[in-house]
Amino acid sequence: MADVPLLRCFVDGQWLKTPERFANINPVNGQLVNQVCAADTSVVQRAVEAANRASQDTWKTLNVNERAALLHRIADGIERRFDDFVQAEVMDTGRPMHQARSLDVARGIANFRTFADLIKTASSEMFEGIAPDGGRTLNYVTRKPLGIVGIISPWNLPLLLLTWKIAPALAMGNCVVAKPSEETPSSATLLAEVIQGAGLPRGVFNLIHGFGPGAAGEFLSTHPDIAAITFTGESRTGSAIMKAAAEGVKEVSFELGGKNAAVVFADADFEAAISGIMRSSFTNAGQVCLCSERVYVERPLFDRFVDRLKTRCEELVLSYPDDPDVDMGPLISQQHRDKVLSYYQLAREEGARIVTGGGIPIFGDERDQGAYVQPTILTGLPDSARCMREEIFGPVCHVAPFDTEAEVIARVNDSDYGLAACIWTTELSRAHRVAGQIETGMVWVNTWFTRDLRTPFGGGKLSGIGREGGRYSLDFYSDISTICIKI
Repeated sequence: MADVPLLRCFVDGQWLKTPERFANINPVNGQLVNQVCAADTSVVQRAVEAANRASQDTWKTLNVNERAALLHRIADGIERRFDDFVQAEVMDTGRPMHQARSLDVARGIANFRTFADLIKTASSEMFEGIAPDGGRTLNYVTRKPLGIVGIISPWNLPLLLLTWKIAPALAMGNCVVAKPSEETPSSATLLAEVIQGAGLPRGVFNLIHGFGPGAAGEFLSTHPDIAAITFTGESRTGSAIMKAAAEGVKEVSFELGGKNAAVVFADADFEAAISGIMRSSFTNAGQVCLCSERVYVERPLFDRFVDRLKTRCEELVLSYPDDPDVDMGPLISQQHRDKVLSYYQLAREEGARIVTGGGIPIFGDERDQGAYVQPTILTGLPDSARCMREEIFGPVCHVAPFDTEAEVIARVNDSDYGLAACIWTTELSRAHRVAGQIETGMVWVNTWFTRDLRTPFGGGKLSGIGREGGRYSLDFYSDISTICIKI
């Protein structure tokens, strides 16, 4: 064990070893990647105290240009260690290396640059009014730091989603205590090294490792000195964090699960729709909250669509992350694979037809010790089936026919989730009409996973609370005040 890397917590500008450790396992082959120091209550307390001291010191008094310059230095630091970040993401998640390069690490850099530039151009509202005595008033809105923000981020897009929260929190002058998923600690630790090198004052950014209930995540979300909690992950976990945050009436921002639908109309560009559904259902082995698990295809197109999707699905290459031909890697862990496989079995019990997949691929090498599953297409289930209502979070989609526009809108909206949806059609008026009636926070038309970082992102129902992105992030990470001056 002596030659196994040890990931430490980063608190008050120092790297801490803790007596409790846990193993970080590579999902490609089941081998040990590193050992990780778990934060107990005393470490969380030290992190919060350090953040509290920093929030009372010079950090929040830095002007916008100074904070923006620091964010750009962090982005520069990620760029300098680009390959190290790619390797960290790949080791923890098993995702294709080309995806880590083009999406995860590139987006981490973009997140810091986007919010660095945004805070230099963000404007405040101002209104002229009339006082009771008839005099004039000037009313304007200011944003002040909240104080200490607790950030709990998931394992599916580790660096992307962690930086998506850290960047705006720091941009608005807050101090941060961040806890990445216990499944993916490597890129977060590397990010702490970069942030340390960028010259942020001690205590402004703190990183703690550990688990959720009864551990670091719960200690952080229940701490009375945390002003706000932002969390991306499973809906049930979000509910538990919300209960904990309610005690101190903390600000909360949750981006939670989804049971997202895609709608393919008969007039759609057929091959574009096929390629789009392949991306939206199987990217990152379906481990993206935005993936399409429910696909509705207009009946005249249904049989042809299922046949073509089956062919494309069976052409997917499941392989090592560094294989240039790889399309799909493993799931995050054996435990998560067991969950996904249990849904494959449940689908059979509920009467689904397995068009393709539904099991575990056999490689005949070390990958058989990993967490791979077959990409799977289902048909034949009613909308009331559990597999149609519960988030599976794996490489699976169910394809069902529909007959009318009104019918499919009702079926899409008949969900406990409300995160995202896709529409495939060449009829512009239909695209606008249907998109406006779908009850989700995001609707794509003839595309998927494309979004300007300045636009709001989030969902309703069990899919979350609040919006992130652009000025919506700035609003969440700020204490907004109105100042009224009589002229």
